[in-house]
Amino acid sequence: MYAPRTTPWPLVALFTAGYLAPYLLPTTVGRLERGLDLTPTQAGGVGSLLLLSSATAGFLLASRVERTGARTLARLGLVLAAVGYGGAALTTSVPAVVAGAVVGGFGSGTATTVAATRIAAEKDPHRASTLGLLSVSALAGAVYLTVPHLPGHGLTLAAIALTALAVWPLTSRLPGGTAGRAAAESAEADGFATGRLPHRRSGMVLAGAMLLWSLAQNALWGVSGRIGVGQAHLSEPTVGVVFAVALGAGLLGVLAAGALGSRLGRALPIGGGTVVIACCIALSASATGLGSFAFGEIAWNTFYPVVLSYLIGLAASLDPRGRWAVLVGSASSLGTAAGPLTGSVLSAQAGFPVMGAVLAVGLLFVAVPMTGVALHTGGRPLLPGAVRRRGGHPAAVVAATTGTPSGVVPEVGAPEQPVVEIALDGAAVPARGAYDTAAATRAPGGM
Repeated sequence: MYAPRTTPWPLVALFTAGYLAPYLLPTTVGRLERGLDLTPTQAGGVGSLLLLSSATAGFLLASRVERTGARTLARLGLVLAAVGYGGAALTTSVPAVVAGAVVGGFGSGTATTVAATRIAAEKDPHRASTLGLLSVSALAGAVYLTVPHLPGHGLTLAAIALTALAVWPLTSRLPGGTAGRAAAESAEADGFATGRLPHRRSGMVLAGAMLLWSLAQNALWGVSGRIGVGQAHLSEPTVGVVFAVALGAGLLGVLAAGALGSRLGRALPIGGGTVVIACCIALSASATGLGSFAFGEIAWNTFYPVVLSYLIGLAASLDPRGRWAVLVGSASSLGTAAGPLTGSVLSAQAGFPVMGAVLAVGLLFVAVPMTGVALHTGGRPLLPGAVRRRGGHPAAVVAATTGTPSGVVPEVGAPEQPVVEIALDGAAVPARGAYDTAAATRAPGGM
């Protein structure tokens, strides 16, 4: 009998609040451009500053979640997000909007850091991250269906601020500072010092690859609205419907990723999915009508969350304390931050089709090291007892039989089960009358 799995809804909600800003980036940048009379490059720069601030929060707080406490940091992040994005939504002053976006971005990054750290400690991090992507895709799709019909530059910013406020009550179920410090001290006593990261080479390669992978994704995502309106000659409401349908398709992709789980391993979904994404980006960037634009965006958004969920799971598997999950996520945020500005500059200098081709080729190159890390670190079921102390891929032995349930064997990097010593009051003293010599002549049960 397997114990029933509980859904970490507070972490899913926190994940949603942190990831919503990048998901709404195209409409945020487009609204800032039209509502505040900014150039495409200036609007893209504001979006990049927002995401850069989010990435900075991840790098600064990666090792502090356990000591400070998940609840404290989560609430701080949600407050910063609500105040920053809310303030930016209520003003038309460009400097104030930029400042609010930076403050709100730091809040989003803080929420994402806490969510990533706690999700990595879950028994099934892939399931938790999949639910988070499912939630944020659904919410972003609803916003894309609503915003194009309403005026104002700050509607998407206000939506992110309201989401942060709605998630606040759920933070009461997160561990506080005392639990965080106790966990940190326990980890240090077991030898998991903050500065000692397992799988350093794999983690660094994955972080660098994720930076470029996210840059390519968000270079197109940041200008997708302009491609639809300017190159494909669609209206803003039509583009909004395409984005909503694309995010709906992303929901199906996330559900498929959750259903597949680890059946295909991680290498095939990450490597093969990235190749498909590269083709979709090239198609979407060269679209000149509704059909090609919609097909490219929908196909792209179907595969993007699938690959992202496996990448999040791969990063979480490198360190059970979640530090690689946060650091790789922060590196991804750096790429996300540079994406809008990169897309704006490339499209302004060479046009959208050339920009798409450059991004697609870059993704094909990035797919190689990411697939290599997935193969190197395993991700398949292991034989019971095949993991040495502190885990690690040298002890990974692939199960000899197929269909081994992943719940009964430890994953690579899984924390070691504690050994509990049971003290006895005293040694048992045998009583002479409790036993006697065996005799063949004595009848069974006889005296």
